[in-house]
Amino acid sequence: MKIANRRAATVCALAAGTVLLVAGPASAHVSVDPEEAAKGGYSTVNFKVPNEKDDSSTVKLEVTFPTDHPLASVMPQPVPGWDIKVEKKKLDKPIEMHGEKITEAVSKVTWSGGKVEPGQFQQFPVSMGQLPEETDQLVFKALQTYDNDDVVRWIEEPKEGAAEPENPAPVLKLTAAEDEDKAASGASADDSRATEKTAASSDSDSGSGSDTTARVLGVVGIVVGVAGVAFGVLAGRRRSA
Repeated sequence: MKIANRRAATVCALAAGTVLLVAGPASAHVSVDPEEAAKGGYSTVNFKVPNEKDDSSTVKLEVTFPTDHPLASVMPQPVPGWDIKVEKKKLDKPIEMHGEKITEAVSKVTWSGGKVEPGQFQQFPVSMGQLPEETDQLVFKALQTYDNDDVVRWIEEPKEGAAEPENPAPVLKLTAAEDEDKAASGASADDSRATEKTAASSDSDSGSGSDTTARVLGVVGIVVGVAGVAFGVLAGRRRSA
């Protein structure tokens, strides 16, 4: 019986180890947060960089911005301990933004000088817009450099319906703005319904309270009336006597 238990425990341990080996790399890649943003709008996107090594630190992140869907406005937020370098590229076809023609756009942002220690992660926020309306996603290819000179290239574009690549690039999904408007209006409608229900409940409670008060006053009136009649009868009898 003990041998059987030991074999079962060994099988479970091996299975758990296999799951960790499979899930580990997939959960440690450079990603974006949030994963979705509205088309035609602006969004602050965090490039989330986990350290996937046990014996070295991440010391540089390079993010390449798509040139097929250039972004006119890209502003990285300062990150304590990190230097930021923004590179721009002249556009083959100018884009228009707020009535002005934009002839160049950010092509790469590099963070360096800091450290992401083993077992930690760092977020690098970037405000970007105006997000394109003619595509459903933006792919940001990233290079993660360690202090032992290892470079992990997160540049493989995930394909819908296919298995996740070994080194997937960060992808920002773009959703129709009207979908968000519908969601917002739906939330407002729900709030309105809740308010109406609360008001109706209050009215009902108020009406119920009024009815109860009226009934109590009615009973008191009857009691007072009966007492008055009884008093009159007794007084009459005393006079007769």
